[in-house]
Amino acid sequence: MTASKNRILLGQIGAAHGIRGEVRIATHTQHPLSIADYGALETDRPGLIVTIEHLRLAKNVVIARLRSVSDRNAAEKLNGTNLYIDRSRLPDIEEEDDFYHADLIGLEARLETGQVIGTVAAVPNYGAGDLIEVRAREGGDSFLYPFTRAIVPTIDLAGGYLTIILPRDAEAGEEEPD
Repeated sequence: MTASKNRILLGQIGAAHGIRGEVRIATHTQHPLSIADYGALETDRPGLIVTIEHLRLAKNVVIARLRSVSDRNAAEKLNGTNLYIDRSRLPDIEEEDDFYHADLIGLEARLETGQVIGTVAAVPNYGAGDLIEVRAREGGDSFLYPFTRAIVPTIDLAGGYLTIILPRDAEAGEEEPD
């Protein structure tokens, strides 16, 4: 999701909306409309900076009018453009159990015994809650674990690791019955 540890992906411009240059944006912010609060946004296109002038919510995306984009042709050229800010522009986290996903990616994943099982590769959410994707070191296989206090009881950002307690059926190597 990030190009570097200091560059945070806030959203992606999608299809043009209407004929006046508006675009759809899929946001990765907690509150979709807050993407406009960050001012000028960097992009994955060299030299292109995007500023949102007006924003409104529409189902699972936001509809935005961008500075210097006044027609559908210009809007269509932006389709697929990723929008970033520098990590230092994010507000401080106030709650002990809240984390920015970008801060978790790259952490070492350890069992309670201290054994390293891999590295956090992503924090996906397929609709039923956040998951921790851990990529094993040697084999390169990835494993998904529920991102809950019961499964991930310890997150030490300063130490660069988190602890995973494997569910009992995973520890025993059991598989779900058919």
